[in-house]
Amino acid sequence: MAGKVDLKVVLLGKEYGGKTSLVERYIHGKFNAQAPYQSTIGAAFGAKKVTVNGESVTLGIWDTAGSERYESMSRIYYRGAKSAIVCFDLTDPSSFERAKFWVNELKQTEEDCVIYLCGTKYDLVEDNKKARKVDASSAKEYADEISAKYVETSAKTGYNIDYLFMMIAEDFVNVTRNKVQANKDEDSSVALRLEQPPMNREKCKC
Repeated sequence: MAGKVDLKVVLLGKEYGGKTSLVERYIHGKFNAQAPYQSTIGAAFGAKKVTVNGESVTLGIWDTAGSERYESMSRIYYRGAKSAIVCFDLTDPSSFERAKFWVNELKQTEEDCVIYLCGTKYDLVEDNKKARKVDASSAKEYADEISAKYVETSAKTGYNIDYLFMMIAEDFVNVTRNKVQANKDEDSSVALRLEQPPMNREKCKC
């Protein structure tokens, strides 16, 4: 596991919504269909280093408990997160409503946190359209409404897992670079104003 974390990413959503499987697939490349994951208590942490345009970025990933009884505990873990993956199960409409709850929480407490809406268990709806209980267009419309990007994933097949986390890392790097450039431009502007000689204002002799 890497030491220094550049970007804190938190996963939020209803229990059994696919968060832990998603993290396991991304960090360890594993998916165990024979032994379903137990409900997370508190939070689990993992880290992974990626390279974005030649720049190394270490993601610190917090998988939070989805159970409502651990709600207050989850708030502790998402504090200070720069990115949040709000997950819902594509086969469970109640998990989509729960996702909206977490989005509202983030909007109120972590204004600078970039939100990514993630529909999980895509493999279950890929071949069986009747299994899908959350329409993709509705989810995309909601994502647009909250200024979030929407991705559908499958921890079982790995579909869009790497894509999701790479997108998060790329967005982070781009935002960081833009901030650095903006600060440089501001510093240059200030330096230019300081270098300019004061105007020679002679009193008018009328």
